Amino acid sequence: MEFNEPAGQNIFDRATIVGKPHQRIEGPLKVTGTAPYAYERHDVVAGQLVGYPVGSTIAKGRITSIDASVARSAPGVVAVVTTLEIDPLPLGFLNVARLFGGNEVQHYHQAIAVVVAETLEQARAAAALVKVTYEQEKADFDLDAAFERLQGTGKPSTDVGDFDTAFANAPVTLDEMYRTPSHSHAMMEPHASIVDWSDGDRLTVWTSNQMINWNRGSLATTFGLDKEKVRVESPYVGGGFGGKLWLRADEVLAALGSRAARRPVKLALPRPFMMNNTTHRSATVQRIRLGATKDGKLTAIGHEVASHTLPGGRGEDATAQTPYFYAGANRRIIHHLVDMNLPESSDMRAPGEASGLMALEIAMDEMAEKLGIDPVRFRILNDTQLNPSDPKVPFSERHFVECLERGAEAFGWTNRNKTPGRKRDGTWLIGHGMAGAYRGGPTLDSGARVRLNAGRLVVETDMTDIGTGSYTIIAQTAAETMGLPMDAVEVRLGNSAYPVASGSGGQFGAASSTAGVYAACLALQRQIAKRLDVENPRFENGHVRAGNTVVSLAQVSADQELVAEDTMTFGDFKKSLLLATFGAHFVEVGVHAGTGEVRVRRMVAVCDAGRILNPVTARSQVIGGMAMGVGAALSEELATDLGRGFFVNHDLASYEVAVHADIPHQEVIFLDTTDASSTPLKAKGVGELGLCGVAAAVANAAYNATGIRVRDYPITLDKMIERLPAV
Repeated sequence: MEFNEPAGQNIFDRATIVGKPHQRIEGPLKVTGTAPYAYERHDVVAGQLVGYPVGSTIAKGRITSIDASVARSAPGVVAVVTTLEIDPLPLGFLNVARLFGGNEVQHYHQAIAVVVAETLEQARAAAALVKVTYEQEKADFDLDAAFERLQGTGKPSTDVGDFDTAFANAPVTLDEMYRTPSHSHAMMEPHASIVDWSDGDRLTVWTSNQMINWNRGSLATTFGLDKEKVRVESPYVGGGFGGKLWLRADEVLAALGSRAARRPVKLALPRPFMMNNTTHRSATVQRIRLGATKDGKLTAIGHEVASHTLPGGRGEDATAQTPYFYAGANRRIIHHLVDMNLPESSDMRAPGEASGLMALEIAMDEMAEKLGIDPVRFRILNDTQLNPSDPKVPFSERHFVECLERGAEAFGWTNRNKTPGRKRDGTWLIGHGMAGAYRGGPTLDSGARVRLNAGRLVVETDMTDIGTGSYTIIAQTAAETMGLPMDAVEVRLGNSAYPVASGSGGQFGAASSTAGVYAACLALQRQIAKRLDVENPRFENGHVRAGNTVVSLAQVSADQELVAEDTMTFGDFKKSLLLATFGAHFVEVGVHAGTGEVRVRRMVAVCDAGRILNPVTARSQVIGGMAMGVGAALSEELATDLGRGFFVNHDLASYEVAVHADIPHQEVIFLDTTDASSTPLKAKGVGELGLCGVAAAVANAAYNATGIRVRDYPITLDKMIERLPAV
């Protein structure tokens, strides 16, 4: 089925199930500990061994020898596979880092061996016995120095109007540098897999991965197998944030171990490998230049960024939002990709916008202050309903101003502290800040299969649920479309035997996968109509109604299971529109007058993301993003050893994410909007929007509390303590 024009009035507008709050249907399994995550799936195959990785201790160079003889003779060891024993494995879809094979080292903790034993303890002990020698090469890990070399060079990705002239002639200008550190996904569940390659050329993988079809194809490419002989299952994912989009070393090492041992192998990457072996969000260095008229209209927007990547990678394009977010006739935007032998940087929740808005939304506040204009008002003045980089292209829907106004009202913005450093609560300096949020609203083709048997509907799709509520919104979509109650629908996800769906990532999962389920349900409706020989049937309350015909779905499928399958594809009409989501974040903080410690006191988020499919799961996504933004603002930083090229704080004890004590009252407001150009459900994603702009709102509030502007994240007390106002 092709979605080739904006949706008109349809069943989802009646919103009897879709759009209503429903608790997660898989929730009881998770809270009782009975949802089987990848490493815990003990019953899927018998005789499982345990694998443990060995990682490189240099960042760049060559391995000259690996002595695994002692490890091979250690108690319980069944097999050891080293990287020198095989040629470099081909790279799967969008893989940049070498996952195994050959003697070249591209980054610290690159996997160079796997030990397989009867128990985890035996495998781990034997892995410590593997001896490796290297020829180490010099490498550069200084992103600041790289930005200095590259600044002003290269071809801009966006070059509209005459930025140089507009900036030079602007009555009010801003020219500042901002820095964001590298971030780790830090999900609760590690990268983990069980792999059975004991049956010739058939590979079966139970893993934690966001994109089943991509993963399956990458496994086939990496190991030279027919894709049809690779099966992947991932029904539950304990957090991904983009870190589980691609094939990673856990699957590769478990597969190699299984082939060598001729038994199934399970392997979970230890937390240090999560930080240094898998992907992360690259650090950025950003220069932002803004020019405006005295009445607050932006005339020049310049955004230049450097981020690091392994050769061939994408880094962190922190300019992602800048071509589109604010009006302004002249803009120049450039992203410098700097090749560095650091662990692979790749997608992490709201890749690009998360880091870019950390800088851009501080710059907008700084410019508002220079102009003497309220920060909310300044953003409203520079709103636009057209793509400012291509005014021929309108936004499909854009309610950013409403987000700002609703948020300001709910937060009590008019009563905020208006003079930095002037409001106190005992020993705490009180500050208020806000920021805008922008994130694209993409969709991908998505398929599903539905089975109707005795009035019960089963939905099968390889879509994943990474904690986002996919099971629930898919069940709601199917129930609404087929006129069934929620308890008559069963959803099966995360299996490569099912039709290919969008997968979970890029804020496209919810909108895409539900559209695919809708397409499959319509195919089933057509089949039922043909079976009953009726036209224009209505599906309501478990029945099919057409004219004088009223038949229950249980009766229709009593003697035979009815099966239908379809894929929702998206037509070219969307190319003439800019689809995006918008939001506004408001934050109150306290900064201790003696120590500079920053504490968030309350938060308000307003989101414009089309139809909200389930307010319960959507709110969960937004408050999770808000918590992640607090961490990015105040504590999260992968500290890079600039001499050795690795992330020093590679565990959850020293990589400090926000915890319960850091997160006070959170209020989430969803605008009652729909976007008919997005999908038949008129919905867009919201999970990444909840993160965008949050860190800048915290930073702006911290400035408002103290008068100290910190442009280098995270905002730790050492960056404040010597500049605090006198007590």
